[in-house]
Amino acid sequence: MNFPILSVVTFLPLAGAVFLIFVHRDRKNFLRSLALAFTLINFVLSLFLYIHFNPQTAETQFVEKGPWIGYGINYHIGIDGLSLFLVLLTTFLMPIAILSSWNYIQKKVKEYMIFMLILETGIIGVFVSFNLFLFYVFWEVTLIPMYFLIGVWGGPRRIYATLKYVLFTMLGSLLMLVAIFVLYSTYYKATGVYSFNIFDLSKLILNPNLQLWLFLAFALSFAIKVPMFPLHTWLPDAHVEAPTAGSVILAAILLKMGAYGFLRFGLPLFPDAVMKLLPVLAVLSLIGIIYGGLMALIQKDIKSLVAYSSVSHMGLIMLAIFSLNIEAIEGAIYQMLNHGLSTGALFLIVGILYERAHTRQIKDFGGVSSQMPVFSAFFLICMLSSIGLPGLNGFIGEILCIFGIFKTSKLLAILGISTVILAAAYLLWMFQRVMQGPIKNEKIYSFTDINKREISYLVPIVIMMFWMGIYPRPFLKRMDHSVSDLLNKVNRKERIFIQAEEDKKALTEVNNLINTEKNKEMEEEAK
Repeated sequence: MNFPILSVVTFLPLAGAVFLIFVHRDRKNFLRSLALAFTLINFVLSLFLYIHFNPQTAETQFVEKGPWIGYGINYHIGIDGLSLFLVLLTTFLMPIAILSSWNYIQKKVKEYMIFMLILETGIIGVFVSFNLFLFYVFWEVTLIPMYFLIGVWGGPRRIYATLKYVLFTMLGSLLMLVAIFVLYSTYYKATGVYSFNIFDLSKLILNPNLQLWLFLAFALSFAIKVPMFPLHTWLPDAHVEAPTAGSVILAAILLKMGAYGFLRFGLPLFPDAVMKLLPVLAVLSLIGIIYGGLMALIQKDIKSLVAYSSVSHMGLIMLAIFSLNIEAIEGAIYQMLNHGLSTGALFLIVGILYERAHTRQIKDFGGVSSQMPVFSAFFLICMLSSIGLPGLNGFIGEILCIFGIFKTSKLLAILGISTVILAAAYLLWMFQRVMQGPIKNEKIYSFTDINKREISYLVPIVIMMFWMGIYPRPFLKRMDHSVSDLLNKVNRKERIFIQAEEDKKALTEVNNLINTEKNKEMEEEAK
């Protein structure tokens, strides 16, 4: 396609944000409608990426390049099987997030919609950037609107949650920026060419110690965003205090930026460091699975429970990524999409309850299904999707992850299955206490079932849950070649490094033999 479709999909929401600046703030419904229109148009445009994507190649597609600042800082975007569906997930969920905010956000509607649109551009930019400097710019852009979305429209402890989120994220980001410039200067010294291009930088054979430190700098930033244990503590606070749409975008998309960072940058740039740290990374992922599940079991706030469930589910995704085989990594990417749908839907469900009850405490509910039967059906499907019921999307992703992990380590696979067991425990127990049994609170008698607007944004998610659970092949076949190419690059680079080390050892042995012979000759001459 000659049309710059990827640039349009990336920057159309930003154009919408600029357009909204000139609309009077009192026209609230018009502002909401405009924001929804821009996100819907962007979703329709993004479908062309899916339709025209060639699944038979690992090459990057829809590539756009152009000069920007110079000195290797160029405009370079594109997609492959690793990023295609993450872009589609973003454009799919943004209109849903706007719809879920329709009545909930009443103050500063104009600013809220502007920040939501800027956030969409930042997220898509992260998934399509192949220039590391451009990637970093988009990575930081996502921080600004989330800061305001939580800080202005969040709950009572929003300032604390916002500062915690920003401090954690900025710490990791600054270390990653330092590592990016070290890579940049190392490439220049080796080639005499300035480049931030990921494909250029991945050709470097780095010193093992330097590679380890650079990987740790990148990994810290990505691990905070995932979040991996023990860097997860910002997440429950941010989720609980964020408005509903903020929680949806945070759980469904922003967390995936960290996992994507490991796939796109961590593995191909630093394969030897990854191999050395695999046991540590696997153990931390496993702790996240169990810890997140156990913490979810004891939560009294529904939103906090769903937040800790994200820690557990993302732990399984990270464990699959570090298993380094095609089944595990495809399962991890598929599970990123599944988690985005199921957990995003659960946060929408919690938001619907909160708008009616103005509380999220589990003890304040009971018997809600008798007053809201349609809502109860949606809640049940989303909950079963998160558990991984066969026929729904979560099952396929979890099976692929566990199968891939099993190929690497039977013990890790057995322990990793605990995410399914724990999810069934805390979600079924929560559903039973909130939706079933006798009505404990008289306020529940006044609850009205979900309206057309709420149904309109839950139905597309449920349709996707069944589609991905019954027929996953259209998704998986578009990942196959890109995942295989990623693993080949990691293994090839590792082999090159091992060969270089062997050559170095052989050269050292030859030099030692030569020196030994010379010493013998000198001793004989001296005698």
